[in-house]
Amino acid sequence: MAESDDMEQLLTSFKKFAVHGDTKATGKELNGKNWAKLCKDCKIVDGKTITSTDVDIVFSKVKQKTSRVITYEEFRRALEELAPKRFKGQSKDEALRSIFKLVEGREPSNVGVTKVAKTGAVDRLTDASRYTGSHKERFDESGKGKGREGREELVENTGYVGAYRNAGTYDKTKPEK
Repeated sequence: MAESDDMEQLLTSFKKFAVHGDTKATGKELNGKNWAKLCKDCKIVDGKTITSTDVDIVFSKVKQKTSRVITYEEFRRALEELAPKRFKGQSKDEALRSIFKLVEGREPSNVGVTKVAKTGAVDRLTDASRYTGSHKERFDESGKGKGREGREELVENTGYVGAYRNAGTYDKTKPEK
């Protein structure tokens, strides 16, 4: 029972790495970039016994000639290729179990991904209460944007020149005869 549970975790890890960074991925095939990421994130690549070059060579060896991706079965064969090299002192079965343990239950890490900056400068620039002049007109009293009325100068088609102070007073100022 434990063996099938371990294989289930291995398949789950395979699927997570297969869809990482690709919105169109189905999770059934793993591309070379994600294979290399899996090997780095799961600490299969140690820089001494296994390097990124070894990982690329094994990927090329197990995939179909014309294919650019590997299936789950090819993925297992690739791990079988790397296991004896990564765990030199162990038997083939022990090395395979050890390399499966490295991969099981793991998922892609997001080390080095840019985080949202939350500094004083950003807060100051996005604080609507500190805006002045014409920019102040784009927000209501609560600081919520007014939308179109705040961005565009809406034209009144009254027939008067814009900003004419005595609009609507023509009839009142007409001299009587």
